[in-house]
This record gives sequence, structure tokens and C-alpha cells, in this order.
Amino acid sequence: MRLLIAEDDPMLGAGLRRALQRAGYTVDLAATGEDAITAMRTQSYALILMDIGLPTVSGLEALKAVRGRRDPTPVIIVTARDRPEQKVEGLDAGADDYVVKPFDLDELLARIRAHIRRGEQRTSDAMSAHGVSLDLAARIVTSGGDPVSVTAKEFKVLAALMRRMGQFVSKEELEGALYDDTAEVESNTIETAVYGLRRKLGSGLIVTARGLGYTIPKEP
Repeated sequence: MRLLIAEDDPMLGAGLRRALQRAGYTVDLAATGEDAITAMRTQSYALILMDIGLPTVSGLEALKAVRGRRDPTPVIIVTARDRPEQKVEGLDAGADDYVVKPFDLDELLARIRAHIRRGEQRTSDAMSAHGVSLDLAARIVTSGGDPVSVTAKEFKVLAALMRRMGQFVSKEELEGALYDDTAEVESNTIETAVYGLRRKLGSGLIVTARGLGYTIPKEP
């Protein structure tokens, strides 16, 4: 599970990254607001920890950029600014939570787990895009209302891309959706699954970008 830390204090950012990695998360670190926006546009995250006082672009502006794209990724503001009006401003900008520095690490980890659980619970059993629908509970895929037969791996890849619609999902993340930690990953599994989905559901459904991965674009 991948998290993003947007923090310009090198020592705090590195220390928090190590703590989250010990807790089992994969963690990216952005030191400026501009870097945070770029990361959020090109990578899928289970949760974002956002400082307000970032250089180049403030944390609040970066947060507004996320919400402006209707990205529901949970965001926890982590900042030294503790005035009530600052908390209200952060929450009104779209933050899910507000934590004041210095913070208790165990409490922060508990908040992270809680928000990730809520995000997972908000994921609908039925998803659709560009005339293609996927029912997670019934494990049915339809295109234009007609059922389409897909393999188990194709179904999992499609579900992973539907969940992150509008965001690029790396090949490694898709492999993580298919295999557990003990399974041997076949080198061309994702390419084969994507090829099958394009053949069955239309060549324009899944877009590939070199170095970024795969995405199903959001509908206008």
C-alpha cells in the first residue's frame, strides 16, 4: 500500500518515511508543493500526508488541486499550524483530518489505518467507464450492456484500473493486485491481460504511458 508524504523538513520527512515503511507501507516523499502535485497526478496513493507550509506551492493549494480533479484519496494535513481558523481552512479545502506537530506516531498510524479503511469501504461494488461496467460482487463485466467473458487476471487488472480511474497505475502495482508475496510473477502477465481487455472491450479503454503505467481515463 503506497502513501505520499508532502513535507519540506528533510529530517522530519525522512524519519516519518522510515516509520511508515516499518509499519509496512511503501512511501514516496515530496519536498515541495509542485512535486506533490506531480506525484499525485502520476501515481495512485492509499493516503496522503500533507504539510501546509510547502515551498513553490502551498499544501493547501496542492490539496485543492487534488480535490479539483475529484480525486477521493484520503488526505491528512500534518502541520505545526494549530489555530482553529487554520484547521477550519484545511478541512474546508478538502482534508479528511488535521494533525498538529509534534504528534504521537502511534496515534498518527491509527488515523492512517482508519482513513484507509473508510476509503476502501466507500469503493462501490459496481464501477463503470466508457460503456464498460464491472460488478465486483457478481464478478461480471459488461460492455454496452452485453456480458463479456474475461479471465480472472483480466478481471483483477480491470478492477484495479477502475478503482484508480484517471490515475496511472504502475505495472508493479497491477502485479501486486494479481499475486501475493509468495507467488512468482510472470514477466508478461500484465501486458497479456491488458491486450485481452483491449481486444474484448475496445482498444481505447486502457491508455499506456511509458514510465507511468496504465490508466482508464475519466469520462469528460
